[in-house]
Amino acid sequence: MSERHAKTSRAAIALVLALTATGALAASAAETAIATRQAGYKKMGGAFKAINEELKKASPDMKLIAANSAVVNTQAQQIPKWFPKGSGSEAGFKTKAKPAIWTEPAKFAAAGGALQAEAGKLQTFAAAGNLDAVKTQVRAVGGTCKSCHDAYRAED
Repeated sequence: MSERHAKTSRAAIALVLALTATGALAASAAETAIATRQAGYKKMGGAFKAINEELKKASPDMKLIAANSAVVNTQAQQIPKWFPKGSGSEAGFKTKAKPAIWTEPAKFAAAGGALQAEAGKLQTFAAAGNLDAVKTQVRAVGGTCKSCHDAYRAED
């Protein structure tokens, strides 16, 4: 093999490896984004379920409700970071995120903003120990969750 042919072959191999590595990094970033949002939603859902379970009791523990309301609010505030472009089903990983999230970004942002506002109110009412307001606000938060799921989350 000539020196020129060897250099060309090494350059071609380097290019293939670089392109492969770039693709692996892109897939890894999408997979990480999907895993991050799924974990965040799971954490939020668990906290919201704990609040609802506590509200079924004769004497709900407001400290527990307040702590879980803080988790719901904290996770809700993260939602805009959970959906980078390229982290939908086109990434090749399992996700329930509908393409409308990226094709209708203003509508999706408005839905996320509504959840963030309602989750913030829930945390405020819970921190103040206002059980009646918490009961009402839990329904409002649940409604914003459902609204977003209906529009932007695929069924199983």
